[in-house]
Amino acid sequence: MIKKNKLDNKIIPCIIGLGYVGLPLLVNLSKKFEIIGFDINKKRVNSLRNGIDLNNEFSKNELTLKKNCLITFDQKDLSKSNFYIITVPTPIQSNYKPDLSHVTNACKIISKFIKNGDIIFLESTVYPGVTNDICKNILSKTKKSFYIGYSPERVNPGDKNHTISKINKIVSIETTNRKIINKVKKVYSHVCKKIFFSKNIREAETAKVIENIQRDLNIGLFNEIYKVCEKLNINFNEVIRLASSKWNFIKYNKGLVGGHCLPVDPYYISYLAKKKNVNMSIVLAGRKVNNGMKNYFLSKIKKNLNKLNLKNKKICICGVTYKPNVSDMRNSLAVEISKKISESYSNCYTFDPLLQMNDIKKLGLRPINNLHNSDILIILTRHNKVINLLSKCKNKIILDYFK
Repeated sequence: MIKKNKLDNKIIPCIIGLGYVGLPLLVNLSKKFEIIGFDINKKRVNSLRNGIDLNNEFSKNELTLKKNCLITFDQKDLSKSNFYIITVPTPIQSNYKPDLSHVTNACKIISKFIKNGDIIFLESTVYPGVTNDICKNILSKTKKSFYIGYSPERVNPGDKNHTISKINKIVSIETTNRKIINKVKKVYSHVCKKIFFSKNIREAETAKVIENIQRDLNIGLFNEIYKVCEKLNINFNEVIRLASSKWNFIKYNKGLVGGHCLPVDPYYISYLAKKKNVNMSIVLAGRKVNNGMKNYFLSKIKKNLNKLNLKNKKICICGVTYKPNVSDMRNSLAVEISKKISESYSNCYTFDPLLQMNDIKKLGLRPINNLHNSDILIILTRHNKVINLLSKCKNKIILDYFK
């Protein structure tokens, strides 16, 4: 149980948002601090209290949090904290403009409880200026004296090699107060492998947003090379193998780009650039190519299906999350492809071992609990569990485009 007294003598962090970013922070910091985990999603809170991570990033044993960790959806519990870390989503609207509603709502909730001397950090991916121009302005209405900083998240769902405790992290706060700086370093030194400290928040915000843009652009480049190789009847994988023999060649894979970061971040920086009359044509070129891969692979799948005798044949789409071995469906092109195929073929079903049957049904797809009774298997997301099952499948037609 978190105690209310002696707030000035110790740090009591509070993580706002317990998703893919917030939960790893909570788990790590709970080993060193009395800590609060807050989320407005009651289902999420209750499942975590029972040691269940519905995102499948943590096992029940890994979620055995100490008694000094309070997981709550009650806003009043935030009053016990003095170091707030915001880890809420920053999606885009239908017109590709940034949606900062989760960030502003989090700031409004915190503003009810902050005290003089409190520290607030934003970890959500934003465009330069959001921390100071939006978050700070909301919090300043309280007339309290607080400190605000930015430490961009670098969580990679499904990646067990680059967990938060094994990576470097940017930490930025614009103050010369050594006491505050030491508190910040004390918290984040228990989060990550190494801190890269910055005195300029806008530069830290920019660094974060271009990390994912660089990857998005490179995948877009490889997707274009793949399409050219297809037209020229050249083995793309062999081309990349040969090119990779050069010391400075950086290897990326072709494929569908989804998730919360890569399909979103280019629009954040381009939104701000446009307001400053800067045209970011290269940045958005990657988005155009990668968004177009949905129709490209959909066309390939339909073309191959039309060559087959589908009478009395059951089609099974395997894997619809945005990337292998994660249950996240946000911005998943595999979901969109599955919907289009299901609309065209009434004998088409969807199988994903990382999702509940109801989750698949909510997407408007026809779920199936195994792939053994199917005749044609279309692999969209190469989960390890799917690949292992494929090795046991005999006499099936397998369409796998992402080897």
